[in-house]
Amino acid sequence: MASDIDIARTITLKPIQEIGDKLGIDQQDLQMYGRYKAKIPLQYIQPEKVKETPLILVTAISPTPAGEGKTTMSIGLTEGMNRLGKKTCVVLREPSLGPVFGIKGGATGGGYAQVLPMEDINLHFTGDFSAVEKAHNLLAALIDNNIQSRKRSLGIDPRTVLWKRVMDMNDRALRDVIVGLGGTTGGVPRQTGFDITAASEIMAILCLSDNLSHLKEKIGNIFIGFTYDREPVFARDLHAPGAMAALMKDAIQPNLVQTIEGNPAIIHGGPFANIAQGTNTIIATRMGLSMADYVVTEAGFGADLGAEKFLDIKCRQAGLSPKTVVLVATIRALKYHGGADLKELTTPDEHAVAKGLPNMMKHLENIAQFGLPAVVAINRFPTDTDEEINVVKEHCRAMGVRAETVTAWADGGAGAEAIAEAVLEAIPKAPAQFKPIYSLDMSIEEKVRKVATTIYGANDVEFTSRARLDLRRIEKLGLSGLPVCIAKTQKSLSDNPDLIGRPTDFTITVREIEIAAGAGFVVPITGDMMRMPGLPLIPSAEGIDINDQGEISGLF
Repeated sequence: MASDIDIARTITLKPIQEIGDKLGIDQQDLQMYGRYKAKIPLQYIQPEKVKETPLILVTAISPTPAGEGKTTMSIGLTEGMNRLGKKTCVVLREPSLGPVFGIKGGATGGGYAQVLPMEDINLHFTGDFSAVEKAHNLLAALIDNNIQSRKRSLGIDPRTVLWKRVMDMNDRALRDVIVGLGGTTGGVPRQTGFDITAASEIMAILCLSDNLSHLKEKIGNIFIGFTYDREPVFARDLHAPGAMAALMKDAIQPNLVQTIEGNPAIIHGGPFANIAQGTNTIIATRMGLSMADYVVTEAGFGADLGAEKFLDIKCRQAGLSPKTVVLVATIRALKYHGGADLKELTTPDEHAVAKGLPNMMKHLENIAQFGLPAVVAINRFPTDTDEEINVVKEHCRAMGVRAETVTAWADGGAGAEAIAEAVLEAIPKAPAQFKPIYSLDMSIEEKVRKVATTIYGANDVEFTSRARLDLRRIEKLGLSGLPVCIAKTQKSLSDNPDLIGRPTDFTITVREIEIAAGAGFVVPITGDMMRMPGLPLIPSAEGIDINDQGEISGLF
């Protein structure tokens, strides 16, 4: 069976100007990055068109080691809708090098449902991640420079500085570091650390900004720490927003590429959904809605993470409301949630499939709590049997939910026409506006408890003494009205990754709460979640190579 990269190399790419023509973009307006990538100027956003165009959200059941194929489904659905004569654009996140070299090996779809050029998109792309990283670390340098300075010191107490540095790589050795060593010229020693770039507040700000001036305003609101007099310090106090925004002048423009079947794809921003908000930029989504008749987008991991944050944070701020939600499930993942051993997932087992359905049911219930219609996309693999597929379809039918089998990986858009028809059937059933899970008038504690009990299915939430201290700090800073972006394992509806399926009778523990005042939310961190992942035992990097002709192998 051909690998994703081998399949991608069989495709003759169209010049990106031709892809832009499909969206009505003047070729002179494209900012070119070679032949097959370009940036789109923000002037193409049309607010009135944004309000009219249906937005389709793709999410999934709780992910498993077997994989669900959410990005593949998003691309396949886009191809299928275009084959039905519907002018559709897919809007996705950019891959992070951490997972590419860690466990994923790539994140541009798969098989005959990919976005291209896949090597470029997976490796550096147009430099957006680098810009985020540089802007973030510029602020870190300005903070330490001010602490070192005598003449222009703000009196920042180094013990209270919350701003770390970032790098777009999984490197557990950098989670906790000491900076400022080397004597009086080396700065003031203090303990800090690194997060992965996808978890940077600058990434979150990029994804939630309307334009460059809004980006600069949000950067200025970044909370850094306190002075020795217990006064709060923000990035604007260091005169940082101008230079940081200057580094982001190109990164704020969304990127245009193409699918295997030559349809437009917009890729922009890349926060993870387990430790950040997990959705592409507001700008990219609005851009797609401005130029297509339908837009397909995805939110990271399961509906308990990416979809909840997409709706409660991104859509609430941007005034967006999806018209339907596609829930991706696989027979393999359902077996895993039903207790089947990872080594037995390709063995036919209708009983294990049935036992795993409660996880899918919970995610469907969560979508319904937002007031949105849902369809189930069964991402079919060659080892799946008709009997196993029918177990899922019959169950969905009993719940009043349409489920369709999708073979986009093997068949491209032709394998996604049925799910495309199901989506088009569901769109007229959508309300004018979805219902958020919580009100912004609630306290931070109430918001966390509402998400935990309503979306995760927890009995209650416990806050550690450190988290209680953080809650008091948030209240003192006047930030209690912000939404919550809960950092939680993607492997379980609970905060314990070992509790698969649909766990019950559990309590969520909030260890600490980070403040992302610039992004406009707070980050309650649950369980053992860390914002700098580590590499797996056998990193994908070990299988990636390049030959003398510049051809890359090992991306999948």
